[in-house]
Amino acid sequence: MQPGNSSQNNRHTLLRYAALGTQLMVSLAVTVYGGLWLDKKLSLTTPLLVWILPLLVIFSTLYKLVKDTSSKK
Repeated sequence: MQPGNSSQNNRHTLLRYAALGTQLMVSLAVTVYGGLWLDKKLSLTTPLLVWILPLLVIFSTLYKLVKDTSSKK
């Protein structure tokens, strides 16, 4: 293994998780906006979808994170 290879692997891992964080923030913003819009469109008195949609995004992102980081043997 070459000395530069470890540094490239660290950068690749860092970029991958930075992209995951960015994806989470954008997804949350879109689902909150979509939840607000749907709540108004369906004339719901309680903000039900504005809570459910972002929670689904958070749980699915955590599932993906655990799946990606679990070691397979």
